[in-house]
Amino acid sequence: MNTRVVTAHIPNELAEQIDQLAVRLDRPKGWIVKQALTSWVALEAKRHQLTLEGLADVDAGRIVDHTSIDAWATSLDKSA
Repeated sequence: MNTRVVTAHIPNELAEQIDQLAVRLDRPKGWIVKQALTSWVALEAKRHQLTLEGLADVDAGRIVDHTSIDAWATSLDKSA
C-alpha cells in the first residue's frame, strides 16, 4: 500500500491524549491517528449517503407534513 505523510496542527491536549493512548495500547501514534481518521472518514461518508437518501425522499414526495406530526404527537399525550 502506498502511503503519504499528512501534517496537521492539533491542540496540545489532543496530542497528549494520543501519546497516552499510544503507551496504553502499545501502538505507534501514527497507527492511532490512522485508526481515528479511518473511522471519521467512514462516518462522514455514511452521513453523506443518508443525507442524499433523505433528499431523494423529499424529491420523490415521501414526506410527512408538520401538521400530521403535530397531531400524532398531541395524540400521544391524550392516551396517557
